[in-house]
Amino acid sequence: MEGDELYEGPREEPPVEDSDADAWQRLSAYAYLSAPERLEYVAVMRVFCGTLLADLAVPDVLAKLAQAGGSRESLDAETLTARLEQLVRWGNLLRSTHTVRATSIAEYQRSRSRYQLSKPGERVQRDADEVLAGADAAREVSSELLTLVDRGLREIADMVAAPGGADPQRALERISTLFVQFAAFAESVRDFYAYLGQVLARYDLDGAEYQGFKELLLDYVEAITEDVSFHAPRIAAHLRSIWPHLPTLLSRIDTHATGLGALADGLPETRVQRSRGRDLADWEGLRDWFADTGGHGSQVDQLRDATLRALQSLLANAKRMLRSASGEMSRRKDLLRLAAWFDAAEPEEAHDIAVAAFGLYGARHLGVAPDPDQPVPAYVSWWTGPVVDVPVALRERGSRAPRGRPAAVEDHSEQKRRLMEQAREQAEARQAAAGELRSASGRFDQVRLSSAAMRLLLELLTSALGNAQLHQDADDFSLDGARARDADLGIRLTAWRTPGRHTLLRSLDGDMTADDLTLVVESDSAASVDAAEEASA
Repeated sequence: MEGDELYEGPREEPPVEDSDADAWQRLSAYAYLSAPERLEYVAVMRVFCGTLLADLAVPDVLAKLAQAGGSRESLDAETLTARLEQLVRWGNLLRSTHTVRATSIAEYQRSRSRYQLSKPGERVQRDADEVLAGADAAREVSSELLTLVDRGLREIADMVAAPGGADPQRALERISTLFVQFAAFAESVRDFYAYLGQVLARYDLDGAEYQGFKELLLDYVEAITEDVSFHAPRIAAHLRSIWPHLPTLLSRIDTHATGLGALADGLPETRVQRSRGRDLADWEGLRDWFADTGGHGSQVDQLRDATLRALQSLLANAKRMLRSASGEMSRRKDLLRLAAWFDAAEPEEAHDIAVAAFGLYGARHLGVAPDPDQPVPAYVSWWTGPVVDVPVALRERGSRAPRGRPAAVEDHSEQKRRLMEQAREQAEARQAAAGELRSASGRFDQVRLSSAAMRLLLELLTSALGNAQLHQDADDFSLDGARARDADLGIRLTAWRTPGRHTLLRSLDGDMTADDLTLVVESDSAASVDAAEEASA
């Protein structure tokens, strides 16, 4: 036997507390990944992960390793037994209770010890294989799943709002699909931004690599951020409408499909991990991703901050390359090599190195910088080097400080006051226009709006139609979500399609007719938009 058959990881004793001791035991399952013979351990664990509910003896594992090939097929039975016993001590494998049936003593000795995979061992090996397969790859963000999450939450919101509540089976299917889609999207976002941070932390990008990553940031990252910014408010609104009905919905689903929950109720000491979406904590995690509920910021906010940091890193690389093009490139590698020379040199040699590296020949430097357009190497002699022009003030007075009284700082207080007054007047004019629209709502054809009120109305109408979704029916189409608001003005506009109705908008600048549209302008703190639509209908 060789290597780590006696290697049992760290020798420290686990803490006394039960929770810490349990964590210590679970973390021991990772020990084989840092052992000296880690490749052999990984090959053995892959053999066990390739089977389900199967217990294997040493001859079985040897046969499967020989089929897999590679350098691990040279393990003998004695060394493999030591590896398997060590994996049992770490908690990756379990001793099997399989009854051995042997026709000879030799067969019994070969098959008496059988092993099977433990749950922590399977999880650790699966994660290790995933890291080995694509740890450095750039993973594409599954942004299309965000649209499916939005659609799924909307369907669940419609289910819980329906008379009689949601059907438990349909709700369970939709919730399971929703959380699988959300988990895949969130994981792809984390992987992509981890890869992006790893790349942008490099300071050795050349021009071609920089150009590629610049296009990646300006196009791909911008598209991701726009998708998230577009869907996040809608998803947060769906979650707010679902949240009051969520405890009742989860209770009905648990009654309809208990699953392994019944095992946890019958055996309290047995821990059961429910499928995603069956516990309220899963929904709280989904809500915290898209909305700031605890004052710590949502994951959407962190995504925006990460994008900003990525752009800052991109600008830092751009500045570095510009300095390199102008002869100001980083000399970090050269300075580290020079420091190593100084560290290994004797005192006399260190003086010679300093003179050769920095040109420090006693009192030769007068403190006047040479022309930056004509860099002079350190080995150039003063006799043959270029002449440095010394300023007259330095030559006559020995100082570069200018004489005379410095110019007074220009006072911009009057300009600031005028700009603030102008901004206040504009804000008051928009507030007055908002009040005029609220008072004229429902009778636009009877009043003539001012120019400011008409501009504000058209601005809100444009935003509402841009936010609307067009639904095609059998013979007609309808608008959904045609709403716009201005939080500063406290005003909200809602539009919906009414075939045959023509809304006349009169103003001092002219009249405009909105065909097949009904417009309602109200305060932002009024009742919900749906109630306003029903009252207007």
